[in-house]
Amino acid sequence: MSPDHPLKSALLRGWRRCCPNCGKGALLYKYLKVHESCQNCNQNLYHHRADDGPAYLTILIVGHIMAPLLHIVFVKYRPEPWIMAFGFSLGCIWLSLYLLPRIKGSIIAFQWARRLNGFATDTSGKPF
Repeated sequence: MSPDHPLKSALLRGWRRCCPNCGKGALLYKYLKVHESCQNCNQNLYHHRADDGPAYLTILIVGHIMAPLLHIVFVKYRPEPWIMAFGFSLGCIWLSLYLLPRIKGSIIAFQWARRLNGFATDTSGKPF
């Protein structure tokens, strides 16, 4: 089996929600659905196994950003509780909606770059 694909470029393409192979075709549609294959280079994408990983990492990142920020805002400014609840709820929702498809794209790109979960075969089904 040949060596892995370049990881950095694949992760950047996945973060942009583009095909990890060519960087031109769309990786996702309908927010989180993954295309069966790239429309540009015909790279098969159906083998991905992102499962719950993107959601878990999104919650982890959002929690680590918002919890300290919540503490800092409360200690420094002492806003009304309803203002904090409303503001931080919107912040958590917005940050989660922004990060989730990008993290999913990055996880799929990582799997592609490391030839995991069926990505070790090309579009014809033959091993590289």
